Amino acid sequence: MMNSIEELRKKLEDSFAEAFPMYGTRLLITARDRKWALTAARCATGFATSIIACPAEAGIEKLVSPKSTPDGRPGVYIQIYHRSIPELKVQVLARVGQTVLTCPTTALFDGLPKVRRRLRIGQSIAKFGDGYEVKDAMYGRTVWRIPVMEGEFIVEDSVGVVSGVAGGNIVILARDLDSGLRAATEAVRAIRRLCPYVICPFPGGIVRSGSKVGSNRYPKLPASTNHPYCPTLRGKVPDTKVPPNVNCVYEIVINGLKEEYVKLAMGVGAIAAAKVNGVIKITSVNFGGKLGRYRIPLLESFDYALKWLEERKLLEKI
Repeated sequence: MMNSIEELRKKLEDSFAEAFPMYGTRLLITARDRKWALTAARCATGFATSIIACPAEAGIEKLVSPKSTPDGRPGVYIQIYHRSIPELKVQVLARVGQTVLTCPTTALFDGLPKVRRRLRIGQSIAKFGDGYEVKDAMYGRTVWRIPVMEGEFIVEDSVGVVSGVAGGNIVILARDLDSGLRAATEAVRAIRRLCPYVICPFPGGIVRSGSKVGSNRYPKLPASTNHPYCPTLRGKVPDTKVPPNVNCVYEIVINGLKEEYVKLAMGVGAIAAAKVNGVIKITSVNFGGKLGRYRIPLLESFDYALKWLEERKLLEKI
């Protein structure tokens, strides 16, 4: 590596991400070609960055080869999260019904077939067939075949649900916008290429407007700008955390199906970001450990990811 591991590690602050339990599901969208699978996936995960104001948290996990899908067509895995299983089910039904069912050539399959806890969504969506729908066995799975003007929409009868983890994060403090954006982009790219079972739900995986709980001035706001990390407020607030040589701060938020997946992604993202010239410091934000059940130490995540990457000979791919 151009930078030594110790040089990269020195850029990291001894902090931790405070993450929260949320229920999550993993769905596989397939289509005639990758274009339509991605179109449906992007629509299904829209307006789902944070449940602070969005109806769910969701994102694209990865593309899938036709060799790895039930129907032998290109696919995309997506994940959707919510605080409770009933709320999650409402979101899955709405998003599948309005954005996957309606998209040309798509089908929808369970992405967690070995999980015992299930959301039975197929029958509800199948009612769109107005009585002409058929329950069937295809590709070794129980599915519903729904007549549509194009032909048929295939949707699996049930999908798995797990108790996932939301809100893992790294915060990149950089010399300027160019280096900050490059580091954040590299972090997201590495996470999406190398880390299993996680999503970065914000636009392009990057958050430019990190938030704190509540507001100092407007009591009704559930969240407001994380002012200690705003470079333009460095000389105006007593609790600034922006060093003099930092003029751009970006956050990467990570949701995953298990805590260990989020921990790995935090470490991989930190390694990728730390390699970029102009990155001054990398940290993680938290709420003092008072709100979230999970505390994921940044330095521990870095070491965990380093070992994981070295074992798989993937370190040089970052």
